[in-house]
Amino acid sequence: MRALGIILAGGNNSRMRELSNRRATAAMPIAGGFRSIDFVLSNMSNSHIQKVAVFTQYNAKSLNEHLNSSKWWDFGRKQGGLFVFNPTTTPENSYWYRGTADAMAQNLSFLKNSHEPYVVIASGDGVYKMDYNKVLEYHIAKKADFTVVTANVEEKDDPSRFGVVSTDCNNRIIEFEEKPIDAKSFQVSAGIYIVRRRLLIDLIEKSVADERYDFVKDILIRYKNVKKIYAYPMETYWSNISSVDSYFRTNMDFLKKDVRDYFFNQYPDIYSKVEDLPPAKYNKGSVVTNSMVSSGCIINGTVEDSILFKKVFVGNNCVIKNSIILNDVYIGDNTYIENCIVESRDTIRANTKYVGDKEDIRIVIEKNDRYAL
Repeated sequence: MRALGIILAGGNNSRMRELSNRRATAAMPIAGGFRSIDFVLSNMSNSHIQKVAVFTQYNAKSLNEHLNSSKWWDFGRKQGGLFVFNPTTTPENSYWYRGTADAMAQNLSFLKNSHEPYVVIASGDGVYKMDYNKVLEYHIAKKADFTVVTANVEEKDDPSRFGVVSTDCNNRIIEFEEKPIDAKSFQVSAGIYIVRRRLLIDLIEKSVADERYDFVKDILIRYKNVKKIYAYPMETYWSNISSVDSYFRTNMDFLKKDVRDYFFNQYPDIYSKVEDLPPAKYNKGSVVTNSMVSSGCIINGTVEDSILFKKVFVGNNCVIKNSIILNDVYIGDNTYIENCIVESRDTIRANTKYVGDKEDIRIVIEKNDRYAL
């Protein structure tokens, strides 16, 4: 493909509440065995984009560990490859990334030293499948300066947390408001953009010179009446996980057969870093219905309408309903959990009860010692 990829995965998000205390949003576990960034990386690979940069910053330890080998997404090659850029201090610059445009500005040599004529920019917190080649063809046919992939959301998805756009009959964007107080449209930016590489370099240099550091606010919105910016409507599944509610709903969508088939049984595939773990074990007396149980799990109790990530132990007489149990959680005997997200590497004491509300999912974080002396 005649484009290089940039994945923006460095921001902090207070809407994730306690879940963002341990990891970046792009590293959030999805669908039992994946992380959020796996979807955009797989889309890049499946679109034959051979050179991809990931900009990380906030709480990037687990994300960097996940990206420590490019082979999982087929970027381990002589030409191109996967590049991870963390903010660094230099004699000329001592700032962390002050925004998405600043992240690109501090690594502008990556863009200048590349030869691909186009750039695909995507956020690391979207769950979707997309052939970026089709968007590029649309971009070229429209003779656009920017193309913004858009999706239609429902009122329950809170469109005010996105960039809300309005278009004319030719799909040219005429209004673009970032995270408005009162959203006047349900057509939102999916956080995927296509632009010519040389134009992007010029606009980033101008923006940073004016001390403007956000790609959407200070480039896209600022130039919406000057540059030709078109929307590319996405008709397939798309979800953004940047809030606790949306994260919970996105995971629960994978309990629907059509969503599982779309992501796991239809070409192209979604790839992730593979761990060598034994298959899930269901001991005598366990009951599991309409749930996803990942490798390394041991089940002794009842699991209903839930997602269990890797290496979860469920004790005797436990009941788990409509919940997400993240990686490496030990749940003691006689525990009841409903409408909750249990943080990874937790130990839940026996004979405890955690119940949230379907409209207000509870986050369970325990600091119990698993192995007492």
